[in-house]
Amino acid sequence: MKTLTSKRLFWFIKDGVELDLDNPSQRDMYVQQTLSNGKTEDIKSMLHILTVEAFHESFNRIKRFLPREIRRFWEEGLGGTTEDSKRYPRLS
Repeated sequence: MKTLTSKRLFWFIKDGVELDLDNPSQRDMYVQQTLSNGKTEDIKSMLHILTVEAFHESFNRIKRFLPREIRRFWEEGLGGTTEDSKRYPRLS
């Protein structure tokens, strides 16, 4: 599956270039850029384009490269544990 790059998110890629989201390295770049720099509509679009499994696999590969707050948000949202889970327990 291919998707056009948004110049706002992928300023370092030439206009009109498509990413091949079946290629794990291109999908990882897409997920990392979208989670790190995307707006709500960018993230919603990404989650409609990718399967849950593809997103989860990519997230697990790139999470160490994400800003800490973003990584923690998605780890908690996906039901994983964070490195700070003991220091910052969930409120019930």
